[in-house]
Amino acid sequence: MKAPAKSSASSSPAPSRASAKKEEATALFALLEEHEHEQVSLVYEPSSGYRGIIAIHDTTLGPALGGTRFWNYVNDRDALIDCLRLARGMTYKAAVAGLNLGGGKSVIIGDNKIRNREPIFRAHGRHVKALGGRYITAEDVGTSVGDMEFIKAETDHVTGLIGKSGDPSPVTAFGVYRGIKACAKHRYGDDALRGKTVAIQGCGHVGYYLADLLYKEGAQLVATDIDAAKVKAVVDDFRAKPVGSDEIYGVEAHIFAPCALGGIINDQTLPQLKVEIVAGGANNQLAEERHGDMLEQRGITYAPDYVINAGGLVNVNAELEGWTMERARNKAGEIYETILMVFDIAAEEGIPSYRAADRLAERRIAAIAKVRQNFV
Repeated sequence: MKAPAKSSASSSPAPSRASAKKEEATALFALLEEHEHEQVSLVYEPSSGYRGIIAIHDTTLGPALGGTRFWNYVNDRDALIDCLRLARGMTYKAAVAGLNLGGGKSVIIGDNKIRNREPIFRAHGRHVKALGGRYITAEDVGTSVGDMEFIKAETDHVTGLIGKSGDPSPVTAFGVYRGIKACAKHRYGDDALRGKTVAIQGCGHVGYYLADLLYKEGAQLVATDIDAAKVKAVVDDFRAKPVGSDEIYGVEAHIFAPCALGGIINDQTLPQLKVEIVAGGANNQLAEERHGDMLEQRGITYAPDYVINAGGLVNVNAELEGWTMERARNKAGEIYETILMVFDIAAEEGIPSYRAADRLAERRIAAIAKVRQNFV
């Protein structure tokens, strides 16, 4: 009698583990189905420790383009969710920017401060190559133009290389600057920023170049970053007032410009905002779509992130198409008109600006898809 009891006890956890794994797999596939991603690829390369995810959202308009983010995520699920959301954002970003590109994104899970970067990025290059041109990568958070050179050693499907388009931050910042001016035009009837107070969250490449443009126009700056050296540079060069990372949300200003990571407009931060406009370079600023509704209810003008920060995508597209940097900058400058178009759609349909941006993107994707179907 003891043997069967022991057998029963040892086997009972198995169905539970199997059930848990099945539920986890179902949940992961549900994430893919939520926004109809075309393909997601996960690769682990043991010799380098590379763990990478590449998500392709939509290729109706062209090959999926999106940067590689290197970040130490809390867990793999968070990494996947971030990759999926960023990929979808790239689809819509390319669509509203009028580019012939689809949307994709990749993330590398790990410490982006490591010094021996070549093995990791060579492995990532092999991962990109395996997708046969459906995905083209570029620089993003935690990666550099030097890292792109390592990827280039394995595949041609990479942009933002040294001596070509390079760092997209200046063009991204210019597009954000133009978008902020469009928001001012919409809100105040005048796009002048002299005398306006702008609170900048994130003083990295985009935040620094944006601060430069705003300072030259006469805006008063408040700045924060988790890196004290980056804050100091903005304070020293552009007379910004430094504040703590958590204090930035409660700063009294005309404009809040998030230029760091996403999800910063959420249940905790939104009630603290004392601004009239939210317009910055960060991706996925709304933690959830309902936070866009809440901004609307509070009467805060919101520039949808993937519309206002499309300058980086324009920059790498310039490399693919052989554009001059002047043409790329001029194209990024068109973000001004696109933002105003989004606000017009929002007013016409009585919807928040983030939904109006989706409408604009979806209309273009649907139109091109229909043209292609009619000529099959």
